[in-house]
Amino acid sequence: MSGIFDKTTDGLAASINFRQLRNNTISSNIANAETPGYKAKKMDFESALKRALDTEGLRGMYANHPDHMAIGKGSMANIKADIYDNPDVNMRNDGNTVDLEREMSELAENTILYKAALELINKKLGAIRYAATEGGR
Repeated sequence: MSGIFDKTTDGLAASINFRQLRNNTISSNIANAETPGYKAKKMDFESALKRALDTEGLRGMYANHPDHMAIGKGSMANIKADIYDNPDVNMRNDGNTVDLEREMSELAENTILYKAALELINKKLGAIRYAATEGGR
């Protein structure tokens, strides 16, 4: 994002993008709940987002090589989601590993967190809008 946005806004924007991707992953699992041999997918991005936001006390550290881990300034663009076969589920007789109840629960949780991040970024943008229009009166 542009220089007028802070780290929180950048983090919320990244979170919204990854929650959208997680929603697609969970929806794919739900759609394939009856497909024989389908392996449920799982997506993680929270640990990479924490490192990029520098919440683990790593202030002042920067990656200067593309193979280094993304931390500190400028690392929001380098965050990658980790999508893999979910190891936390049991296989049914047909080889499918989708647990429909768990997937529906994760979809509901992801939707709530997506809406919360969206609301927070809207509040921050509203504050910027206020400062640009009403704040100068």
